[in-house]
Parts: sequence; C-alpha cells; structure tokens
Amino acid sequence: MNRLRCAIYTRKSSEEGLEQDFNSLDAQREACLAYIASQKSEGWVALPAQYDDGGWSGGNMDRPGLARLLADIEAGRVDVVVVYKVDRLTRSLSDFARIVETFDRREVSFVSVTQAFNTTSSMGRLTLNVLLSFAQFEREVTGERIRDKIAASKAKGMWMGGLPPLGYQPDNRSLKIIEGEAELVRSIFTRYLELGSVHVLQQQLEAEGVRSRQWTTSRGTVRGGTILNRGQIFHILRNCIYVGEIRHRDRTYPGQHEAIIERELFDAVQAMLDAKIHRRKAALTQAAPLTGLLFDAAGNRMSPVHARGRWGVSYRYYNSAPLQQGRSAPAGTLRRIPAKPVEELVLERLRLWSGEPHAGWERFLPHLTRVEVHPRSAVIDLTCPANACWHERIDAADRVETLTTDELRITITAAVRPRGGRRSVINATGAARARPDQTLISGLRRAHAILEEHAVHHLPRVPHLADARGIDDPWNRRLMQLAFLAPDIQQAILAGHQPAGVTLAELMAEGFPLAWDAQRDRFGFALHLHR
Repeated sequence: MNRLRCAIYTRKSSEEGLEQDFNSLDAQREACLAYIASQKSEGWVALPAQYDDGGWSGGNMDRPGLARLLADIEAGRVDVVVVYKVDRLTRSLSDFARIVETFDRREVSFVSVTQAFNTTSSMGRLTLNVLLSFAQFEREVTGERIRDKIAASKAKGMWMGGLPPLGYQPDNRSLKIIEGEAELVRSIFTRYLELGSVHVLQQQLEAEGVRSRQWTTSRGTVRGGTILNRGQIFHILRNCIYVGEIRHRDRTYPGQHEAIIERELFDAVQAMLDAKIHRRKAALTQAAPLTGLLFDAAGNRMSPVHARGRWGVSYRYYNSAPLQQGRSAPAGTLRRIPAKPVEELVLERLRLWSGEPHAGWERFLPHLTRVEVHPRSAVIDLTCPANACWHERIDAADRVETLTTDELRITITAAVRPRGGRRSVINATGAARARPDQTLISGLRRAHAILEEHAVHHLPRVPHLADARGIDDPWNRRLMQLAFLAPDIQQAILAGHQPAGVTLAELMAEGFPLAWDAQRDRFGFALHLHR
C-alpha cells in the first residue's frame, strides 16, 4: 500500500477569536484530521507540520502558512493537501489556477473535507472551478459593498483612513490639525506662490533640512523622515484636504475637518500650477507636434525620442511601439523615422491644402486626427472645415477618401529611403515651396571661401589637398567638402529647394561621396529634383 503524506491547511480572515484555546483554525484542523483518519485504509497519514494562517485574507497570496506549504510541495514532502473548505486556500480564481498548476507539476492531490471532490478527476476540477467562481463573486460583491460604503461616507465629509496628510492626524472619522506641521504646509503654499517653481522650492526646503513625517508601521518598520521631493510637494499643493474638503474619485465634498489653507491662496496656487501645465503641454506639442497622432503601417503608435550623434548633434526621431518595447516589428513597417522630415512633409501638405502657406501647427492640430506612415506613402486623416475649399487644392496624384461628411483620408506619395544608415522621408509630389536654410547656405558659402583662402581648386582627394595647404581646423576641413557637392545640389540649397531634412548638421555628420550621382542618391536629390 502506498503511503500518502497529507498536509492540512487552515485559514481565518480576521484575528478575532484566535486567542481562544480552541479557535476556528483548531476546528478546521480537527475536521481534516478526522477525514484523513477515515482514509487510513488508503494509506493516508497526516503530517505533523501545521500550515496555519490566522488573520490573513483569502485574496492575499503572501501568507506565511501558504508559503511554507508550497515550499514543502516543491520539495516533494507532500502528496495530498487537505482543507476544510475550498475558499480556505484562496478566494481568487486566478490565484487558485496558479496553485493547482503547482499541485499538478508535483503530482499533488487536493481534497476538501466538506465538499466531496478532489482534483484527481475531471468532474472534481469542474466542480472546484464552479465553487471558486462563486467564491470570487462573493468577494467582488463584498468589495462593491465596501466601496459603496466608502463613497457614502466621503460624501458626508468623513475621513476614511489611510496615511493622513502632512499637518493632520486622525481623529475618529475626522482629522485634527497638528499646528507645527500646519505651519510648514502654509509656508509651502505661500512660498510656491512667490517663487513660481516647485523645483526651486524643493531646493530651498532641502537646504533648510525640512523632512517628511516619520512613523512606525504595525510591523515595526520606520517610514518617512526623508527630504521632501518634488512629487510630494506637488501632492501637497494639489491636495484639497487643506481647504477642508474630501475627495472621492473626481468629486469633492465639504469635509468634517478644519481647513489649514484659505480658499483664495489655494485657488491661486491651483491657477499657477494649471498655467504651468498648459505651457508645458504647448512646449511639448511644439517640440514634437505629431505626438499621439503618428502610427506605423501596422497601427503601432510612434513616439518621439531624442538621440545624440558622434559630433554632439542632437537628432529627433519617432520610434514605433515594438522598437520601444524591444519587440520585432511586423514586415513592411517602419521602426524609426526622423522627426523633422515627416513633420515638414505633413505641415507642408496641410498648408497647401488649406491655402494658408504661413500657418503653424496650432492652426492644423485641431483638424489632424491621424498620420500613418508606410515605406512609400503616408496616409493623413483630417477633419475638413465645412466652409473650406481643401478638396480643390489636393494634388491629382493624391488619393482621397471621404470617411464622413467632414472627415477626409488622403494618401500621398512619400518615399522613406535609407540615407547614411538612417531613414529619411522624401516628398515625391506636391507643389514646391522655397525653404531657404540660412545656416546651410552660410555653410556652403563658407566652404567656397575656405577654398579661395587656401587656393584649393575643385579637384578630387580633397583631404590630402587640405592637409597640404595647411587647413588645420578639423571643422573647416569637413565644412570645405560642401563646395564639392554637385552643382545642381548647391543651386537647390541656395534656392531653398533642398529636400526636407537636409541640414548642415546632417551633411556634416553623415559625410558624402565625391561622385555627384551618388550624392544625389544619398541625400534624396535624385527624386526631389525630378518630381
């Protein structure tokens, strides 16, 4: 006869009654022992180890008794787990699935004393899952009742527990002011209004040695007592408790506690914080206007990122979500594209279609809903104002779909081609508009001036000639090579018709071949000049 080692697991949600000589845990264990004794003929033997969790919720997997039980199962010391009721083990269906997976892996059976089934049969598994579903349902209903109770109590202005904010201590279902901390809170509000900067305020408080409240948890762990960081200061400045209110989700109610901050001061601080957020969002939109609007061909959102090149030049890109998350991108999609060319492409088309050649992003962003980039095209979704004549200005080569009465989807040709190991967007259609880049033009003129100063003529092997003529400055040696660009490329630069994204920084960082055809292909002039 095989000997089956039986581990008894018991649990009680609250600590009430555990001090009694014979408590709920003892009653559960006694019932399990009686069941094991009835199976003695099958070789069942109760293990002496006790796996008890008193005062632990069934929704918590971090229970010491359960942890010991699972450890002994992994060590091969248990053959059968016996419980009084299924919900003693867990009330969560997902947690139970993980526990049963451990049981199956170690070939451990699970038996409930008061529910006649075990996990060795398919019917037992089905019944077990049904019972656990009801246990989880009961737990969720209980949670809803608790949440409703909290909502009703907060609507009456009661303090419903948690860590009290700086300046207060709990007083039954209300809060009591701690004068010393209250003065610090008033100082934080007043000084922020004077300084207008949380960063500067945090530095001043740190220099003064101001620290957060220190307290000891029920388990003896000391918390707090640290320098106030900016997040904590923001939380203080936004906390409506300081004006005598209680917040529940997105609503506030008059509280039963006394206010520390006057309403006028609090409102002034909120207005200043809101204004800074608005300016920060506006700056973010200006820095990366297609944030939240740009997607790759697979529908993955593309987010703005910054990178610094080998010469210290800063570059902006839009990366697809798979690239950001370290996943492989679907075939036919773009993982990364340079930000400036695609932004200029979209803005130029919007200006052309609207008939407003000098309008900025603030004019078009309310109408732009989505931009999807493909290797050889871009799809732009926008809402067209009812009184606008945008349809009349859309190029005949572009494909237009009417999504709704005021929403258009326009597909334009825009090749995304490798350039110096990177990718760039090359606008293949649309009316040309001069965009003189004064920095690039100045660099080109300076390159010719360097040639004249050092009597260097347009001959091959430029670096050797530069060394021979005494051009020692590395920047001038690299800048001088601009004079050896193809004549049509130089003319396009001077006229402001260079492709989007061709800048002095890019030309200097990437370098370029001496062959003119190779130059045109590298920087996209072959397509741009013949469109």
